[in-house]
Order: sequence, then structure tokens, then C-alpha cells
Amino acid sequence: MDMREPSAVTAASPRRRSAVWAAVSLLAAVALVWGASQHGVGAQTAPRSAAAASASATPGDAPRLTGLPDFTVLVDEVGPSVVNIRTIERVQREPDAGGPDEDMREFFRRFGIPLPPGAFPRSPQRPGPGGPQERQRGVGSGFVYGADGYIMTNAHVVDGADEVIVTLPDKREFKARVVGADKRTDVALVKIDATGLKPVRIGDVERLRVGEWVMAIGSPFGLDNTVTAGIVSAKQRETGDFLPFIQTDVAINPGNSGGPLINMRGEVVGINSQIYSRSGGFMGISFAIPIDEAVRVAEQLKATGKVTRGRIGVAIEPVDKEVAEALGLPRAGGALVRGVEDGSPAAKAGIEPGDIILRFDGRPIEKSADLPRIVGNTKPGTRATVELWRRGATKTVTVTVGTFEEETAAAPADKPQAAKAGPLGLTVRELTAAERRELKLSGGVRVDEVAGPSAAAGVRPGDVIVGVGNQAVSGVREFERAVADWPKGRPLGLLIRRGDWAQWVLVRP
Repeated sequence: MDMREPSAVTAASPRRRSAVWAAVSLLAAVALVWGASQHGVGAQTAPRSAAAASASATPGDAPRLTGLPDFTVLVDEVGPSVVNIRTIERVQREPDAGGPDEDMREFFRRFGIPLPPGAFPRSPQRPGPGGPQERQRGVGSGFVYGADGYIMTNAHVVDGADEVIVTLPDKREFKARVVGADKRTDVALVKIDATGLKPVRIGDVERLRVGEWVMAIGSPFGLDNTVTAGIVSAKQRETGDFLPFIQTDVAINPGNSGGPLINMRGEVVGINSQIYSRSGGFMGISFAIPIDEAVRVAEQLKATGKVTRGRIGVAIEPVDKEVAEALGLPRAGGALVRGVEDGSPAAKAGIEPGDIILRFDGRPIEKSADLPRIVGNTKPGTRATVELWRRGATKTVTVTVGTFEEETAAAPADKPQAAKAGPLGLTVRELTAAERRELKLSGGVRVDEVAGPSAAAGVRPGDVIVGVGNQAVSGVREFERAVADWPKGRPLGLLIRRGDWAQWVLVRP
């Protein structure tokens, strides 16, 4: 027997088995890959559908926050345009006189905190007889408004200073000339004789959105080029008569005043000006002057050294929902005229106490604070149309805008003692001829006694009632008829004259 054949068979058998196992393994691998691919297709179907649904959804449904911002590029871009402003005043030297550290003095002055006597150690006085002495008054910030040397800052930073020193980021120092300062908007413009200045880029406040990241650069407590950041908390925040401020949570401290508020495009959108604080320190609420308002003021200061505003000579107050309902106004809004100054543009145009101004020169008055701002921005001499709400109907008059002058508010009168009277708590009488001439009225009734609902509403003896709702009152009979016809259960709107001023009072019977 040939022993080589079994041997050959034996040798061949392992090779066949290896081939078989290889084939089986290959088939198994293919099967696994195919199964996985089928499973993967099914798994990917849902995400593609979700993506398609997301694409068809509104943009607000998708997550928008992708990460925290990096401000380094903005600092490099805007930092060279931010300056430190140091003010100096000349005072009379007194022997052994001293005071607190100037940064702390500025801190207390800026936030209106009385300086505690003896709270700070006295500083040593320079030797020599009494006489003029220079001392640093305060520290603030500013930014380059023009390459020709104009610097924008706050009016309170340079107010009362005998000398203003501007320090650039490259440590160059210049004495600045105050071109002009406007206390009502807290905007000032100074000028230095310097070259190589890089002006900031001015942003569009209308594009600024609540929740947007913003950055501030300034010199808090004299620490030059300090950067802080936060978000816009609110816009159109009413804290003054001529400015709707930008509210942020950017850390602002004494020395930041006058510095720029910068958006993520590297544009200046405001001037840091104020903070809200119960302690004198930063509490997470700061306010910036909108840059569009600041530029408007700065351009006037640059041209004439002062700001000219329009005026029409009215005293106003807000119109709330109850007053609007009582007067038949479709919705609360506008500015209620409490008084008209004799001989003023408003008086000449026929505007009367009790009118509600709805539009001025084509612009709507959404709230009473809008009117002084719109009128103030109107050039004196302009003939503007005024839409009024008077006795249940609209009326249009034309007023020639005058020039604004500083006004002082009258002190409020004391509350009268209550007295028993009629159903509304009112005892009224006809006006005498002398009273009509004195008040320049053609009608109305005088309040002699007041009690009950009218006293609670604020009516006072001596007030003159000239209207009930939208109906004019010429005498006692008209007054009694108007009161009797008033719908039961509704607040009664009385238009009263108190001295030279008029106002609406709501009496709830």
C-alpha cells in the first residue's frame, strides 16, 4: 500500500478545513456588515426627518447660543480710542487742611453721598502760606470722537474743572479745551491738539437688541483701560426728561463715566453715565446714553458750543387707563396738558389745559415722556402740526416751536382739611366776574368745600372745575346736569384749574 496517499489526504484535509472556515468567516462578516448597514439606515432616518422639520420650523425654535464671546479682538480694536480724563481744580489753601483720598472723594461726589465728617484721615498739607492750590478733582473716561482731536465724555466729568488732562493709551498727555457741555443729557465735548488719533466707529442704536453682549472700557477708580462686559438689560429706560437710557449689567464704577459702551461689532452704541445703587457701589444695573442722542448733542456743541432745544410751553402728565376711559380715548397714551404758559407757543396755537397731545409734527406720542424729547429735538422756529384729543374728538392745531429755557417747578400745595358737602363731597358756586378775569376763563365753578370721594381723589377748596368728562362746564347748572348724566359706577373725570395749572381728577362716587 502506498502510504503517501493517506499522508497526502491527511495533509490536504487541514487545508480544506482552513479554506472552509475562511469562507464561513467571510460570509459571517458580510452578513454582519449588511445587517449593520440596514440598522444604520433605519437609525439615520429619524435625524434626517428631524433636520427637515427643524428647517421648516421658525428660527426661534432652534438653539441660538453656541458659546461665550471672546472680547479680545474688540479690545484690540477699540482700546486705542479710549482715553483717561483727569480734572484739576484750584482751591484756596488752608493751614492744616486735608481731606480723603481723591478717588474716594470722587466716589462720594458721583453718587451723591454726603461726605462723612472725620471718616477719613487728613492728608498732610504742603508747607507754605495760604493761597491757590491745585488738586486732582476726579477721574473719568472718554473716547476719540474725531481724528482732529475731539473727545466725547460726560458733562459731569468736566463740570467745574479748572483744567482737564487727557491721557492716551500710549501714555501721551494733553491739556484739553472744553468745547461745550450739556447737563441735561450729560454729554460733553473736549478737544486736544494731538495727531495719530483713532476715532471710534459709531453704531446704530436701533439695531441694538435686549440680551445682546456689550463691553465697556474705562478707568474705574483710575485703573486705566479696564474692560468689563455684560448684556443689554433694557432699552428706552426712562430716567430723565430728554434721554431714554440703555440699561445693562456691565460693571460700571466711578471713573467709568464717559467711557464707551461697545457692541460685538466694535461700534460704540452708548456713553456709560449712571448706575442704580442703594449702597453707592455697583449693584448690577448701569445706564448708558444712546450714542445717537449723544452725537446729536456733540454736533451742536462742536458747531456752536451749546445745545438749542425747542419748547412749546406746556406742563404735562401721563395718561393712564382710567383717564383714557373717562375721556373716551380709545387707548391710554399721549401727554395730558396740565397747564399752558401765558404767551407761549402752545397758548398762541390754541392748546388748552385738559387737552391730550397725541401726535407732534407727525410723530406719535406713545407716552408723556416722548413729548419733551420730540419737541426738544425740533428746531426753534419750526411750524409743527399738533394732533389733540379734546372733548371726545380729535383736533389739529399748528404751533411755532420756541426756544427752550430753564424752568423751575412750582411747589405742591398743602392738602386741605375735609368738610361735609353734597353727594360727591363737593360744594360749588359760580365764578365772579373778577375771578373769571383773573383766571382768564369764560366759565367754570369754584369749589368752596370738599369731602368724601372728591377729597379722596385730591380735589381741594379753591379749585375751579371747568369740565366733566368731555363736556365743558360754564356754571353750576351745567355742572349738576353733567354729574347727573354721568353713567353710574364709572369714575367721574373732573378737569380742574388750580392756579395756572390744570389737571384731570378721577372721583369714584
